[in-house]
Amino acid sequence: MTLHFRSIEEAGAERICRLLDLTEHMAAVGRRPNPKVPALRGKTVCNLFFEDSTRTRMSFDLAAKRLSADTMTLAVSSSSVNKGESLRDTVETLDAMGVDVFVVRHRTSGVPWQVAGWTPAAVVNAGDGWHAHPTQALLDAYTIRQRRGIANDFSGLRVAVVGDIRHSRVARSTTEILQLLGAEVVHVAPRTLLPPASDVATTSNLDDVVSEVDVVYMLRMQRERMGAGLVPDGGEYSHRFALDERRAAALRSDALLMHPGPMNRGVEMMVDPAELPQSTILDQVTNGIAARMAVLFELLGSGGIEE
Repeated sequence: MTLHFRSIEEAGAERICRLLDLTEHMAAVGRRPNPKVPALRGKTVCNLFFEDSTRTRMSFDLAAKRLSADTMTLAVSSSSVNKGESLRDTVETLDAMGVDVFVVRHRTSGVPWQVAGWTPAAVVNAGDGWHAHPTQALLDAYTIRQRRGIANDFSGLRVAVVGDIRHSRVARSTTEILQLLGAEVVHVAPRTLLPPASDVATTSNLDDVVSEVDVVYMLRMQRERMGAGLVPDGGEYSHRFALDERRAAALRSDALLMHPGPMNRGVEMMVDPAELPQSTILDQVTNGIAARMAVLFELLGSGGIEE
């Protein structure tokens, strides 16, 4: 049976903990003068991105190369998809070229599961619609673990996820992994940007929690996925839910400030996070390479990671 990495729920706690430990090893590889190992030599990773991406696509590409895998990236804008080729035909065509892992990003929820039915290759979900973004969740959890100096038990950790929860696959997957590891999560958003049903605590008052939590995780508004009228016009959203200078000053000195990117400066971020010692945003980018190396190695690696 082929092993995939499509959601946090599907992976389960034991596997997530193994991947976090493996991410630690991959982060050490990344700190070497020559951050490359032959672990996936002879393997081929295909990045199949049907949505725009900078961080996720580039970090998957670099992760595969650091493991010595061959890489293929489908440029959808110049592919036969624009001639009417179906997703299934595209996958089967690429599979015939000898792909070992498909890294799939698509605007429609569930596509990574469909792709897995059309190929014997492993499938990694790099974001599907509103549904899931498990490698982002993995790198987020690892960043918290790294910065807080803790192991894989997040008990006692309080995390506020702030912004467009309803349309955010990052919010969903990162909430799942944090709860899986024992953290307490609260969603902070206007009622119109909360999911219709959830077992997560919610509030619409950021000021009530910003000084009380260990992690503040800011989200951008997913305007490409929302209808009109879900958020207030003008600056009201920013007034109520943005991290401004006053709220930044209220952050605990040992708190962490996180954001998956891209940031909308002047909307959810009214301050420059580079000026805040609590910011982990660039750490998240760096750790994204290690986390994706860990996932690819788990799916394909048969040897060690030493040079």
